[in-house]
Amino acid sequence: MISDTWYLFKKYMTITLRMPLWSLFTLIQPMIWLVIFGQLFGAFVQKSDGNYVDFMVPGILIMTVLFGSSWSGVSLLREISSGTVDKMLVAPVSRVAIVLSRVLHSAVQVLAQTLIILIVAWSMGSTISMNPINILLGLLIVFLLGIGFAAISNGFAITLQREEPLVMIGNLMTLPLMFFSSALVPEQFIPKWIQYISVINPISYAVDAVRAILTTPVDSHLFIKGLILMSIFATATLIWAVTAFKALRD
Repeated sequence: MISDTWYLFKKYMTITLRMPLWSLFTLIQPMIWLVIFGQLFGAFVQKSDGNYVDFMVPGILIMTVLFGSSWSGVSLLREISSGTVDKMLVAPVSRVAIVLSRVLHSAVQVLAQTLIILIVAWSMGSTISMNPINILLGLLIVFLLGIGFAAISNGFAITLQREEPLVMIGNLMTLPLMFFSSALVPEQFIPKWIQYISVINPISYAVDAVRAILTTPVDSHLFIKGLILMSIFATATLIWAVTAFKALRD
């Protein structure tokens, strides 16, 4: 399984490197939010413990994860429809590796995109932590969240077997989840009913964990809580996606 996953992962990374424009395209909307809305909203939302751009950067990083991983299942669905997956199943390839390689590819791709977002944020004068350890810990949260949403997307692709409802679900996994969290707006400005919904929103815990480790003072308790929940989220969704694929093809 490990060797098959590595081989397929390298295959998908090679395809991505040959067509880098698609990866850059998914960065357009997060960049717009960071560059334009960061300046616009900063004039209205002022935090006593720092500027709004510093507050917004962790939310933009999580937005990048959503835009980069929530569409991961589309390519799998197209390979299923074209018969490519059936041809792979004829070979002695691990069923787990077929899904796991795609999920890991999506998560690694998101890591590269978040690094670009961080560089742009620093160039705009953001004062978020530049400590390499803090950055790596923040990227760990991003990686786990990317695995989780890529697994959900692939799981729905396997289950639904149609692109239209998959696209609709992908849309529901982006901006609505962002707005039902404190990713872009401080919690004191969020209505109570949205705060109640945010309790079951994984985005809320991911944003809090990244913000806790990249801004000062570091809140290790909040970060560890987010790390544990993101690990559970990534594991549960990955198991579901793999199980759905094995049940469909066995």
